[in-house]
Amino acid sequence: MSNGVKIALGIVGVIAVIGFIFIGWGIGQYNRVISMDEQVKAQWAQVENQLKRRYDLIPNLVETVKGYAKHEKEIFENIAQARTQYFQAKTTKDKIQASNALEGVLSRLLVLRETYPQLKANENFLKLQDSLEGTENRISVERKRYNESVQILNTYRRTVFGRIFAGIAGVGEAAYYEIPAAEKEAPKVKF
Repeated sequence: MSNGVKIALGIVGVIAVIGFIFIGWGIGQYNRVISMDEQVKAQWAQVENQLKRRYDLIPNLVETVKGYAKHEKEIFENIAQARTQYFQAKTTKDKIQASNALEGVLSRLLVLRETYPQLKANENFLKLQDSLEGTENRISVERKRYNESVQILNTYRRTVFGRIFAGIAGVGEAAYYEIPAAEKEAPKVKF
């Protein structure tokens, strides 16, 4: 072989190695964005598990309170409406909005115990309240984990290469689970 052929084969070899490195890097980035997307979905599933637990507890809590607070019809109707909206929601964003609406109504329901001293002493109410408070804490933890996963994915999507690989993988921006401004204030219950 002549020196020209050896040089040409060397150049082709170097180009091939660089090409394989680039392809390997690209596959790694593609897999990374898919992994982040799946992590967001998994974290949202955990949030939904806790929300489902909340929605299973609410009818029991409502029935217990109804016996004491028969004239609080609006609160019970709002709870039923928020629960229905959650189960009818199609997107994660819609479910987040429905869940936020329910949180505001639930806080008003729990404030009723101050108005009805006999309700404060009711053992069933206290057990349900403790279960609901535990569930709310779990939801808070899962919401935090979900938002952390969303942050990682959305941050990656905003990078130069992240935008490219997210586009190739068909991974869009994920929605944060945010509390509406109106619900950041303490609930006001009027009688």
